[in-house]
Amino acid sequence: MTVGLQRRDLLRGRLARPPVAPTLRPPGAVEEALFATRCDGCAACAFACPEKVIRLDRDHRPILSFAHGECTFCDACAKACPTGAIVTEGGRPWTLLAEISGRCLAVGGVHCRSCGDACPTAALRFVPIADGRFLPLVDEATCTGCGACVAPCPVAAITIAPAPVSEGVPA
Repeated sequence: MTVGLQRRDLLRGRLARPPVAPTLRPPGAVEEALFATRCDGCAACAFACPEKVIRLDRDHRPILSFAHGECTFCDACAKACPTGAIVTEGGRPWTLLAEISGRCLAVGGVHCRSCGDACPTAALRFVPIADGRFLPLVDEATCTGCGACVAPCPVAAITIAPAPVSEGVPA
């Protein structure tokens, strides 16, 4: 769905809408088209989530919100789902990773390692560069995409997004 430019945006000099973030479904959610037909919006998965990271969108379907916590991949949502929209086996593989934007304080030279301290798998490292700064680096082999690093970031520079597709490797 494309959102058109509004008058207030034109007057404020915003000539383009920011890109819409992809919808993050709980781990084990089936492919999106099938998910839309299976999920009836019962919210059983949200009530079952011990971490309370599953919220409901406008259509009462589950989405992940890492604003207050992380996903522990406990499968409680899949066990509670009565329709098979979220499954423990045979579901979509979890291929999401942390992604750090240029708004990161460390990129600007400010000493901040909030995300690295919060990461349970130590997937966020800070690499020194010649000018004395330490740049954040996500170790794709270690990152689980749990979202533990999102809430602690003071400038909202971290998102959880699909892993980059390597050339020659199918997604």
